[in-house]
Amino acid sequence: MTVRTRFAPSPTGKLHLGHAMAAWVAKALADAHGGVFLLRHEDIDLTRVREEYYGGIEEDLRWLGLDWQGAPLRQTARIPAYDAALERLKDMEVVYPCFCTRREIHEMGAPQGPEGPIYPGTCRELPAEIRDEKLSSGLSHAWRLDAGKAACRAGRRLTFNDLMHGVAVVDEDLLGDVVLARKDIGTAYHLAVVVDDAFQEITHVTRGEDLLHSTHVHRLLQELLGLPEPVYLHHPLVLDESGKRLAKRHDALAIAAMRDAGVSPEEILPRIQDPAVIRAITASTTSGSV
Repeated sequence: MTVRTRFAPSPTGKLHLGHAMAAWVAKALADAHGGVFLLRHEDIDLTRVREEYYGGIEEDLRWLGLDWQGAPLRQTARIPAYDAALERLKDMEVVYPCFCTRREIHEMGAPQGPEGPIYPGTCRELPAEIRDEKLSSGLSHAWRLDAGKAACRAGRRLTFNDLMHGVAVVDEDLLGDVVLARKDIGTAYHLAVVVDDAFQEITHVTRGEDLLHSTHVHRLLQELLGLPEPVYLHHPLVLDESGKRLAKRHDALAIAAMRDAGVSPEEILPRIQDPAVIRAITASTTSGSV
């Protein structure tokens, strides 16, 4: 099996050190196995995407020596695939329309989960006739995964293997009924990412450990949609001086800003090459984890 990894940034700003680390991890894992490293632009957030950021991302990666293979994939060219996946989930009756606004959810006092408020399932309990009436009226809505039904439909206890965190048992309640299709663009991260990873034949998903919880949802979707199960590697994050994860507002740590300041790739790369990640990648070449 050929190991295939990807770096999937959003072209909504400039790359910073955290992005550089994510790209390096994906490429290092692919290179360790003589595999393929791909680039995917996750550009479904049309309100924030800017055309200049696509080129900026690619320029920064090349400057760092993190070259990819093949043409970069853009999610905006893949909308029909996400629509088809959502229709399959509708046919399984494991998704439902949600008419609640963010403000309304906040006012419900929804409990906080690992990635924000956990939706209390208000629209999941709507009678079918009221739900159909709201849909027929054209009322704005999102589509949410019914986590309980999805787990039942899966029919077995799911797990996933992470090269740094070991084997985890999927907890369908961890993030609750997440949004799979947003009101404005018809899809959302959780659905698009699993569909695209399967399309690009990604064998190893590498990303920051802030997305470790999302994998519980992704394994459910993979099982429901009959998609392959990849191996995962959720790596540590690059933090700022206050111990918080980097954001695109950290302009001083943007790769382009560091390059303009005279910093070389040879000075940047050691800052993002985490020893624990290197050990995990090295172990994967001898443990048969591929």
